Amino acid sequence: MEIPCHRISGGKASGPALASTESISFLGTVDPETGMVVDPGHQLFGKGVGGKVLIFPGGKGSTVGSYVIYQLKKRGVAPLAMINLRSEPIVAVGAIISGIPLVDGLPAEILRLEEGALVTVDADRERVIVDDL
Repeated sequence: MEIPCHRISGGKASGPALASTESISFLGTVDPETGMVVDPGHQLFGKGVGGKVLIFPGGKGSTVGSYVIYQLKKRGVAPLAMINLRSEPIVAVGAIISGIPLVDGLPAEILRLEEGALVTVDADRERVIVDDL
């Protein structure tokens, strides 16, 4: 299935999906050393974002979140790509400075994508491709 989207940060990446219906504050929710979700109140608690296509409604919280995304990338534990329903400046800046493809403008159904489904984010072509399971 191919879904049109809006490019925020260019590039192309493929990997397993990790989706949440909850917004993410990278400062305090994701450990910048390990890429693990450490907030016990978050839907993705105990899961790693590294090597995944991270799908979530959008970011929230401190502007330091942009730098946390950059730290994740520098340590090799960042998402391969990110998909938002509506991106905001914190996640957008983090993705841009880290060279992580980021798109938004997809239907909310993308938040219910099964964990591990193969997803390709082609931000340059403004397309998300979800392989059939």
